[in-house]
Amino acid sequence: MINRLFKISLLALCFSFYNNYAQDIPPVAKYTPDVYAADNQNWSVTQTEDRTMFFANSKGLLKYDSERWELLGSPNNTILRSVYAIGDDVYSGAYMEFGVWRKNNDGLYKYHSLSKNLELIEDEQFWNITSFDNYVIFQSLDAIYIYNLIKKSFEIISPKNEITKMVVKDDVLYYHVKNNGLYKQVNGEKIIVNTTPFFENIVLIDLYQINNQLYAQTQYNGIVRLSDNALYKLDENTNSLLSEISVYSSLQKDNGDIYLGTISQGLIKLSQDKVSLYLNQENSLSNNTVLSLFQDRDKKLWLGLDNGINCVSVDSSISIFNDQNGKLGTIYASIKFNGTLYLGTNQGLFYYDNNKYKIIKGTKGQVWSLFKFNDHLFCGHHNGTFKISNTKASLLTDSPGTWMFKAVDDKTIFTGNYEGLNVLKYQNDKWYHDRKIKGFDISTKYFEFIDSTSIIVNHEYKGVYKLQLNAALTQVASIVKDNSVEKGLFSSIIKMKNKILYAYKKGIFYYDKKSASFKKDSILSNLYSPSNYNFGRLVKTRDSKVWLFTKTDINQISMSSVKGEYNIKKIPINVDARQQISGYENVSQIDSDTYLIGKSNGYLKINTSNISNFESEIYLKSVMINDKNGESVYKQTSKTEDNVIENKLNNITFKYTALNYNPLLKSEYQYKLKGYNDNWSSWKTTGKVNFKNLTYGDYVFLMRSRIGKENLSQVLSYSFYIERPFYLSNLMIILYILCLALVLFLVHNFYKRNYKKKKIKLQKKAERKLELKDLESQKEIMKIKNDKLQLDVENKNRELAIATMSLVKKNEFLSQIKSDLKPIQSKNKVIKKVLNTINNNLNNTDDWKFFEEAFNNADKDFFKKLKARHPKLTPNELKLCAYLRLNLTSKEIAPLFNISSKSVEIKRYRLRKKMNLSRNQSLTTYILSL
Repeated sequence: MINRLFKISLLALCFSFYNNYAQDIPPVAKYTPDVYAADNQNWSVTQTEDRTMFFANSKGLLKYDSERWELLGSPNNTILRSVYAIGDDVYSGAYMEFGVWRKNNDGLYKYHSLSKNLELIEDEQFWNITSFDNYVIFQSLDAIYIYNLIKKSFEIISPKNEITKMVVKDDVLYYHVKNNGLYKQVNGEKIIVNTTPFFENIVLIDLYQINNQLYAQTQYNGIVRLSDNALYKLDENTNSLLSEISVYSSLQKDNGDIYLGTISQGLIKLSQDKVSLYLNQENSLSNNTVLSLFQDRDKKLWLGLDNGINCVSVDSSISIFNDQNGKLGTIYASIKFNGTLYLGTNQGLFYYDNNKYKIIKGTKGQVWSLFKFNDHLFCGHHNGTFKISNTKASLLTDSPGTWMFKAVDDKTIFTGNYEGLNVLKYQNDKWYHDRKIKGFDISTKYFEFIDSTSIIVNHEYKGVYKLQLNAALTQVASIVKDNSVEKGLFSSIIKMKNKILYAYKKGIFYYDKKSASFKKDSILSNLYSPSNYNFGRLVKTRDSKVWLFTKTDINQISMSSVKGEYNIKKIPINVDARQQISGYENVSQIDSDTYLIGKSNGYLKINTSNISNFESEIYLKSVMINDKNGESVYKQTSKTEDNVIENKLNNITFKYTALNYNPLLKSEYQYKLKGYNDNWSSWKTTGKVNFKNLTYGDYVFLMRSRIGKENLSQVLSYSFYIERPFYLSNLMIILYILCLALVLFLVHNFYKRNYKKKKIKLQKKAERKLELKDLESQKEIMKIKNDKLQLDVENKNRELAIATMSLVKKNEFLSQIKSDLKPIQSKNKVIKKVLNTINNNLNNTDDWKFFEEAFNNADKDFFKKLKARHPKLTPNELKLCAYLRLNLTSKEIAPLFNISSKSVEIKRYRLRKKMNLSRNQSLTTYILSL
């Protein structure tokens, strides 16, 4: 009992040591169930030849291509316990079922059962799958099924007791039978490997080759040699640790390193006979129970956890220290001095001692900078300037806010402070604050010496100033603002091999002493594109290299000593992965090729000698087409030509990936669709694009990826053709042509008929016009004739009037003569004779006949109408009507009748009465109206 308590205490002490150990860990990508949208537990991991990851999840087969997760499900809706890839085929084992997932013609994985014709043992679950030669081997707790890929046949090993584990090592199948020991299968024969009592009772996890000997990894009993049950010799702490933990999964790398996945204790790495790495939930992992381990083709280690999935870049040249508890705070400065690493943070100055970071007493608060000079270490602090001696700090000056340090000579250091410049002096083996430079009280975050008495100062909000100091370096003699460059937020000034550089969003400028102004450095300014600029912070490390940070890269700049050219190394860690404070990016050299970059919650360590070229890749994973109703069809992605798509399926989605599983090196994508838009898109972080309602025609989809700004992949293309719609098909075009020909024919005939009709119509119209002209001519002739007749009538009327007037005059004359002769008629017979002659002439019927004839010629129908209306009129009454028709007065009518005017009136009266005219009617008007 005491021994057990001792072991538990020792175990707790060991894990306490590792938990408190401020270790640098490799980058870890974490995927939670919320991210991959499946169950917590992941029992097995594998990778296909095309580098797609697959996981045996409690909800089924889980697929991941570094861009998107897809749950393919379980063949019988049970927990998937194991997966194993051969080429692009994925073999899986579940409850009472095992088989293979293969890609169909559309590139989608479909399941094919291999166990459906086998008589499986009741409640059998398949926990493990492996292979060698042409065999795939499925293991349950009850049996081992060896499947011959060529013959498509099975060989079954079914011992009486439970099988705890099977392992293939050097193309030999080993398996452990509970309470029996370890066996191997050679040429179909079972051969005993170790059946000692110790091996009978262990739980086998894995087999290792160590120093050309075979060792067994047990769950509770450490690492044991097969030949003699000897415990593998590790250091005392490690052996004690391994004897008390529960190992659930393990993996041995090619270099001999062993990784142990434990239950509730995280991941342990054994290297050179001791624990070299310990990852758990406190420092990096999502969960402390590691159900499965897998090394992918890029040497990354995948952990299937009890709650989530993690990917550890175990061979990365970049390591991370995460300040999980927030004890350090944000790192603003770092330095390695006399073998000790110092970190300046917003919480104080820390040093590394006995695998822990400890704060130096008296330095609590904001640290801005650390400066090493002639075996002396200085700390720029919010409270002033400190001199650091091992683990002690002494305040040299309380002049607030020391931003930076510049050494003038072996005994003089200038400091930039919140309120200008200060000077530190070395005398009598001691550094002390000598003076403040008078005449300049502006915050001096960045400054450089142009020469021994000239200083250039950058202020982010006010601009760049040139200070001229007096010979004694005690006072600023003159201040001139430099207008050759603009002021810039988060801008900075730094000296690189006697070349003063000023950086802000419009580029990097160097100070030209001849013109006393800044000029643009075209080479370095190319690092600051408008889309890639982040902040103008430049940092110089002790090897004289300058570091520049953009959105996509960390740039290490050095200058060639031969030609003065720049050497630029790009480390494609983007701004999100760096997690730095904007404008306070910091780098320090801690070893020959190792640099520490401060973050808001720890730091990164980068070994630049081990950083290989970052090659970006691009893979087209799927082409999905769908119609307006949402029905989807997948196309083969491997087929890059002759991809014909129906016109109704003109909504196309492309999914692509870089298969980049590194959490620090983020991939970005760019695409263009020739035939739709010939311009490249902006860089995007999602490997998916959708095009809707594409018109018919030829298209070429081009895609590429990058890690950082310049690590471009090759351009991958996918050509396709969208068919013309049915209404534009060849058949329809022929039909359209025939219809058009028919329409043209009908239109031609229509126009021909219409032309004929119009011609006939025009002819008829012309004939009518001619007829009208003839009629008009005849009418004109008639008019002329009528005019002539009218003229004749008028002439005759004139003649009649003249004749009538002549007759009236003649009768009046005769009546006058008669009247004159009448008194003397009795006395003279001659006169009496004359009177008789006059009377005869007055009553001459010949005159009336002449008048009647003339009157009928002038007004033919008058007497007809008159007789028709008044048939009882006498000749004298007709004669009176004729005279009235000529509008003669009674006085003029009287001579014609050889009567008096009064007698005419009487005649008129009688005529009115005979005609039955009313009193209001005029007789003359009535006769004229007939």
